[in-house]
This record gives sequence, structure tokens and C-alpha cells, in this order.
Amino acid sequence: MLSKQPLTVERVGQILLAKKLITADQLSDLKVKGDAQRAKLQKYQESTFSRKSSQVQLIITPAEVISSFSLEIPNSNGRLLTEDMITEAVAGELGLPYVKIDPLKLDMDLVTRHVPRPFALRHLVVPVSEQAGTVTMAVVDPFIDEALEDLKKARDIKIRLALASKSDVVKIVREFYGFKASVKAAQAEREIGNDLGNLEQYVKLKGQAEIESSDQHITSAVEYLFHYAFDQRASDIHIEPKRDEAAVRLRIDGVLHHIHSLPKALHAPITSRIKIMSRMDISEKRKPQDGRIKTAYNGKEIELRVSTMPVAFGEKVVIRIFDPDLLMQDLDNLGFYPREFQLYNSFIQRPNGIILVTGPTGSGKTTTLYSSMRVLASPEVNIVTVEDPIEMVIESFNQVGVQPAAGVDFSNILPTILRQDPDIIMVGEIRDSETAEHAIQAALTGHLVLSTLHTNDSASTIIRLLDLKIPPFLIASTIVGIVAQRLVRKICKSCKKERLLSDTELSNLGLPATHNRVSFGEGCVECRGTGYKGRTGIFEVLELSDRMRAALAGEVSLKALYDIARADGLVNLRQVAVRKMLEGVTTYEEVFAVTG
Repeated sequence: MLSKQPLTVERVGQILLAKKLITADQLSDLKVKGDAQRAKLQKYQESTFSRKSSQVQLIITPAEVISSFSLEIPNSNGRLLTEDMITEAVAGELGLPYVKIDPLKLDMDLVTRHVPRPFALRHLVVPVSEQAGTVTMAVVDPFIDEALEDLKKARDIKIRLALASKSDVVKIVREFYGFKASVKAAQAEREIGNDLGNLEQYVKLKGQAEIESSDQHITSAVEYLFHYAFDQRASDIHIEPKRDEAAVRLRIDGVLHHIHSLPKALHAPITSRIKIMSRMDISEKRKPQDGRIKTAYNGKEIELRVSTMPVAFGEKVVIRIFDPDLLMQDLDNLGFYPREFQLYNSFIQRPNGIILVTGPTGSGKTTTLYSSMRVLASPEVNIVTVEDPIEMVIESFNQVGVQPAAGVDFSNILPTILRQDPDIIMVGEIRDSETAEHAIQAALTGHLVLSTLHTNDSASTIIRLLDLKIPPFLIASTIVGIVAQRLVRKICKSCKKERLLSDTELSNLGLPATHNRVSFGEGCVECRGTGYKGRTGIFEVLELSDRMRAALAGEVSLKALYDIARADGLVNLRQVAVRKMLEGVTTYEEVFAVTG
């Protein structure tokens, strides 16, 4: 039987104490500080969201108040008590199911059929499922009986309650209703337009692309989609036309997730809206185009790089999201181990020479280079970059974008850059012999050059330079060091478990039986059931030692280079990944997925 006792901070605290999620001392603190904290949160929300603009009921829940203290769960290795954990504990105490809502997995027809938007805004209620005539309603307050009775009578339905966190429900009410309602309204308007007679339709077609892309519902749908991608920590948004619909996918921690299917009729106006925002030619649909959008999220600027490409069923749009906090980090937060960090740090402090960062697309090379230049940037240093395209505009760098149509590419811009009195030059990528020769010339004339190459590891980078017809003596005299890198997914801390490696798995890794305990993610709401949350770098750092330079004077082979590098202390990518696995940072499966 559901107790009608009000959910106060004290009562919820007692529930958490009984479930050993807080200590008695923490409960005492909550009793003393709870009212003051509630007042602070109320004042903040009232100043942040005006009732008129948000229309959302601004109630403060006990779970919000308690989670705002960032309490550490007893005996949990530093895990903090979250609003979701508190809500789940309260649901269990009240005998209600707890639900974690994924906004883009909800059925739009179910939501709009049973709960009008004003009711959802006023009472913070969202339908999440329906079975045999009974609708499961996710609520923030389980004691809104009168409102739910009115809804039952008005809609002639049976209702089953489930408890959800306020932040989840508010996000649905603000963004889910907004995005899906915008899509539905835009679709309805297009369907009405298709029924117009020929003469009237001809009038409507005048300036159609502009009308479609500036339509209020299309504009709202695009903005909701961007906000959802930012909330989910996505690095890329894919909008892909199919035969009968358009698919929207997000890349999160390196893996693509399908999140929504759009009506096919809305693909063209949504694409046009994004092209207008990124200053592309909306009338050109046969050629690939590139553009940029600068926006703000949570008080910080975010750059979006937009690329369109014609495919079988229309134009595909890919939007790369550049968060400055991720693109430019402290070097010691990238994932280097002490030996590799000290080596790389010594490379970038050199007055001249070439430093190469290698790896496939999406391995974090740009982050490493930008983070390095952030360390080196100062009023006394002139840093010039040449990129294709400029990844993110940084005021302290002098950035040049490659423009082949204007005759500006990596090879022919470098001589001009050398006349601009640079101290440090970053070349986005060495693609050909001419670019490599200019980079070496820059190093020989006293400049520090940072660049990338697409090779699998550090030693094979030297072989690649030889393939580009660079003489061995020039490689020996200009290359300072080479970094090969990858990104591995980190195990989600909220669902981290341990297991033992099998004999076969130990054999695959070449590990002794004493190293058979590893971690994995079981999958939870925090990580969307993947078991992973966030990524970290693994780095193989090769210094061109005197022995390696001497080897370049003779017959060069990859095996000989590897033997020398290992003798000099090189730790290869597989060994670094295995170390991350043994430390509980990543999984056995991820080691093989990333290092082969």
C-alpha cells in the first residue's frame, strides 16, 4: 500500500540511510542544511527559467536537494549519490517501479494521445508505455491522485504509476515534446501543402527552400536535436536519407547509436536549415559542401563542422561537434603514462625539429596537437597552423585553412608561412612528398613542426617517410619523436564489475595466470546499457635515439627499427592497452577492438 506520508528531505534521507546509501552523520547534515539548500535551488531555478518561457512547474524535489550536496556513498570507492539513485531508492520504498526515460525511444503517438502538453507541463507527467489498456505514467510526485483521476476520466484509461527523476521528466517535457511536436507539426503542414491545387501549389513553390528551412517547426526540431546531442556527449550527428525515411544517429564514445527516424518529407527542409546555419549554398544538392556553425551550450562556445554529401536517396549530413574542453586539455589528462608523458613533453620543448602524431581517423590526433599548442602558446611565440579544414578557431593561433580552389594547399602554403616569421608550425597532415619536403625544410631552418601521418604505429612512420622519397639522413636529422595513438572506451564507473580471464584469453594476451582479474561494465542507465562511458588515449612514444639514427644510415627494415625501439624502452600500443585493462580502466574486448 502506497504511504501518503509527504516526501520530505528528512523522510527520503531515512530511506537512503536504511538502504545504506548515506551515513547517519550525512543524514544529520541533511536535516540541518536541507531547507536552506532548497531555498537556494528554488531561487536559482526561478532566475534561470522564467515560468512564462518554460511553462514547467518549478517544484524542488527532495531528490534534487539531496543530490545537490554531492554526497559520497559509503564504501563505494568515491561514487557520488545521484538524483537517479535517490529516485530509485524512493520508488522501491513506495512499492513503485522506477523508470529511466530515454527521450528518443518514446512513442510519440502514445504520448500525445494520452497526455496533452499543458497537463504534462503542469504536473510533470510523461506516458512511457501502454499494455492491455493500462498506461504507465512516469511521475515526479507520486501523490497527484486528483489530477490523475481527472486524466483517467477524460481519456478513459487505466493508469499505472512509475517514479522518474525530475531532471528526466523535465527534459522530456521541454525537449522531447518540443522535438517530436515540431517534427509532427512540420509533417502535417507539408501534408496539407501536398493537397493544394496546381495554381496554388505553384505560388507556394516560390522560394520554397527558404520557406521550408525557416519554418518555425523545422527550426525548433534542429535546435532540439542539437541540444540532445550535446546532452548525450555526442561527437558527431549523422542525418541519413533512406528510401522511405531519414535516420538520425549519434556517435557517442566512438560508437554510432540510432536515435530517431524522421519522415522522409522532412529530410530536405531539415538539411536546408542546417545548410543555411552553416552558410552553405542550399540550392546546390549535387556537390559535397563544408560549413561551420558556432553556438553556445551551458555557458561555453561550441563549434560544429558540417559536411554534406549526395548519396543514393538525397543529401547526407554529418555534423562534427567540437567542445573546447575536450579538444584542448591538459597534456597529463590525455592518458599518457609517466615515461611517455616525459618523453613527449621533452619533444615539444625542443626549439626545432619535427614531431609526428600518427593513427587512423578518430584516434584523437587533433586533440593531442591542439593540447600541445595550448601548452606552447604565449605572447612571445608565433604559432601558425595549416589545416584542412580548420578544426576549431583558436584566437592565440594563426590558422590557415586549405582551399584547393584558391590554390592554397599544404604543400604550397608552407613556403609562405616560413616568410611569416613563425616559431612553431602545425601542418594538419603530411599527405605527399612535397608537403614532407617543406616540413623538413622548416625544421632545418630552426622551426618546431608538429604534424600527423596516417600510419599504424610509430616505427612504420619512418618507413612511410622513406616511401615519400625523404632521404634517410634528413629523417635522422629532423625527426625528434613519433607518437602513435588510439582511443579506448573507459568502463562506466556506475556499473563496473570484476571477472576472471579464461585460459584462452590469458594466452591471447600473453599474460601469466596471476594477472587474470579484469573489470567490465554491466550496463546501466548512466552508460545507456553499453558498459562504457568516456574515452582515454593510449600512446606509443618513440624517440629517435642515436642508435636509430645510426641504423638509418644503412639498410632499413621495419623489424630492425622495432628491435632498436624496444631496446630503447618502447612500450607498444598493445602493451599500453593491456596495462589500462589491468588497472580497470578498459576491458579485454576493447583492447582487441582497438589494437587488433
